[in-house]
Amino acid sequence: MAAVPGPARSRFAVVGGGIAGVTCAEKISKTLEEFDVEEQPSSLLERRYTNIKVIQSGVKQLKSDEHKIFTEDGKEYMYEKLCLCAGAIPKLIFEGNPYVLGIRDTDSAQAFQKHLAQAQRIVVVGNGGIALELVYEIEGCEVIWAIKDKAIGNTFFDAGAAEFLIPKLTAEKRETPIECKRTKYTMEGSEKKERPVAVSDKVGSALGPDWHEGLNLKGTKEFSHKVHIEKLCEVKKIHLQQEFLQLQQMSLAFPKEEKNVEPDEVLWPVYVELTNGKIYGCDFIVSATGVVPNVKPFLDGNNFAIGEDGGLKVDKHMQTSLPDIYAAGDICTASWEPSPVWHQMRLWTQARQMGWYAAKCMAADALGESIDLDFSFELFAHVTKFFNYKVVVLGKYNAQGLGLDHELMLRCTKGQEYVKVVMQNGRMMGAVLIGETDLEETFENLILNQMDLSAYGEDLLNPDIDIEDYFD
Repeated sequence: MAAVPGPARSRFAVVGGGIAGVTCAEKISKTLEEFDVEEQPSSLLERRYTNIKVIQSGVKQLKSDEHKIFTEDGKEYMYEKLCLCAGAIPKLIFEGNPYVLGIRDTDSAQAFQKHLAQAQRIVVVGNGGIALELVYEIEGCEVIWAIKDKAIGNTFFDAGAAEFLIPKLTAEKRETPIECKRTKYTMEGSEKKERPVAVSDKVGSALGPDWHEGLNLKGTKEFSHKVHIEKLCEVKKIHLQQEFLQLQQMSLAFPKEEKNVEPDEVLWPVYVELTNGKIYGCDFIVSATGVVPNVKPFLDGNNFAIGEDGGLKVDKHMQTSLPDIYAAGDICTASWEPSPVWHQMRLWTQARQMGWYAAKCMAADALGESIDLDFSFELFAHVTKFFNYKVVVLGKYNAQGLGLDHELMLRCTKGQEYVKVVMQNGRMMGAVLIGETDLEETFENLILNQMDLSAYGEDLLNPDIDIEDYFD
């Protein structure tokens, strides 16, 4: 191929190799003739779609007024339309501390596995999806779990559901992992070669819902679970061993019973001081306190509208405030008037939907066609697995934004299932389903069609009534 002077040109460019970027590239490549994927490489895409060119380099600068991208390897690319899918970066509780690990991408998950193999005790800080999965999956290591909320997992469920799950944390016997019937995401060739150590400012694509499969999350001890939860607290300070000895304060042993507080005889590499006054020693700390949109590489010289959560604001066609620039996934903030039963969460499911829809919008715009908001934004729906239970959350599952004008209906069989429904004016607005309830499809339809269910009352959750037969 002959060399062409000046920047390479493409009709469409995507920045980011996570699920939003890859989905966007796959979708649009079926419709359009040329497509560039920046930042995160994947030879698989080039093999599957001959009209995709993958460029393995980070973006150094975006000049939106010139329709140009400058990459860290010194090259520049011109685009007609651009989609930013650069994801999000972890919010570390303390930056630059070698004893604080963030878990966000495959490299950091593998680094965590190596540290854990030598560990006797760790402190996990955070109450989202990764923290929930971690504390359940870890074996042979004491876990002090610090959460700022009253109950575990309050991103996904209420205190009642948390109580339903807690017994699994103390169970000694590990169960056979349940099958989760949905698309699985894996890293191509991740076991075959040693990956380079991740530099702190180079974040790979976010971990998928099956991130811990294939990792051996085992510490040095012989027991299974050993988790102690410290509620309503945050990390006040982290002390290295020498600093802690100079403080001449007491650190606590792993609590054997809730009210039994004993001083720790072991000397640890690092100590965590919590806002409730307690100090625990440990081998290292896992910071799992959420993410912030990865917008920094694109802001210099570009007047993007930014959402309250720090993301690039996008309209109902995934367009940012700048012409010909779209955004999808964790980097963006949905700024259209949402459906009453949909809200944005930075999850793989939504990143995939947004990437897919952004590609449709870019293609439609290029062809001068109009497009309606995709059906996937009509209802919030997420399927995952916590503590070896299938978990489905639908609509306004925690009564988000409903104020006091709602009521809850519950059905719980200890150790088997937990069903919570959020009702407003006789209509179903959301649901949490834990266990094999087989209710998700029926409830999805009831939330979407907003049928008045007042006449059914408590029978809606009566286990003796086959609710699917009523509404299928």
